Amino acid sequence: MNDRKYRHRGYQESSSEERRPRGPRPDALGRSEGAPRGRGIDTDKAVVFACKSCGEKQRDLEDIRIDSTCPRCGADLHSCAQCMSFDTSAKFECIQPIPERIPAKKLRNTCPLYSPAKSFDLTGTRATTATPDDARAAFDRLFKK
Repeated sequence: MNDRKYRHRGYQESSSEERRPRGPRPDALGRSEGAPRGRGIDTDKAVVFACKSCGEKQRDLEDIRIDSTCPRCGADLHSCAQCMSFDTSAKFECIQPIPERIPAKKLRNTCPLYSPAKSFDLTGTRATTATPDDARAAFDRLFKK
């Protein structure tokens, strides 16, 4: 039996006691590329542009022009708030080197550095329609038949 009252590290430590190594356990499951579990499993998703005002998703990113508006809510799509470079903590609220601040972030502008904020469509719908043969082929790839 140990005669110490408190067993936490550092309390009356002696050099003769065996220390456990810190860090991940050697028997812990390794993850590829340091990704948390459940992420990056199905990267075969469609890339879409989601409106920041209402969340309406558009698959055709090339159709976004200076005069484009959201078909659902009518918000301007070619604006700073809808841009990939928009960051409220950066200078002029843009991570790109712009010469002057654009005051109205939700209104249409003619910024040449605009690129739509892209994301994956995580609703499970794909651009192509799936057939039963596709499901069977995916099952066979999973179990390497």
